[in-house]
Amino acid sequence: MEQNLIWVDLMDHEIGYGEKLETHQKNVLHRAFSVFLYANGKMLIQKREKRKYHSGELWANSCCSHPRKGEDILEAAGRRLEEELGIKQGICDLKEIDSFIYFQAYDGLSEYEFDHVIIAEYDGKVTPNPEEIEDVRWVTYEELEMELMEHPEHFAAWFLIAAPKVLRWLKEEK
Repeated sequence: MEQNLIWVDLMDHEIGYGEKLETHQKNVLHRAFSVFLYANGKMLIQKREKRKYHSGELWANSCCSHPRKGEDILEAAGRRLEEELGIKQGICDLKEIDSFIYFQAYDGLSEYEFDHVIIAEYDGKVTPNPEEIEDVRWVTYEELEMELMEHPEHFAAWFLIAAPKVLRWLKEEK
């Protein structure tokens, strides 16, 4: 299925739409989201499938993607939780806690995203989609902090920005 991404300005206002490959070739700022699942002092992280066009075999948040044209960001997050982790839509109470913009170049392509940070408490079963995910694991907040400090090269670029925001929120707000 061809996926048209939502192009946005620096304030996250829609300014157009473009095919996924074109968007990543032309360095166009577009809307994205990163979902973080947590429970019992741990966070679910995933190792991206090695054949992904970028960041393969790097650890990242529970799931991430782009909303489709006309799709609410939380609806899109619920859709991707089901597609990537087999978690039925509506089971998680999704909440947006932050957002940020980042740019990362990858061999002729780039990620230039306005990324919405979404969290949900969930401790049920996950069934990783092998086309998207190589591995998953639950990691304590302290273990994750240590890994981020000692081995940032093991993590996707956006995760290095988003994870500290989520960890801070979990410690301060929860």
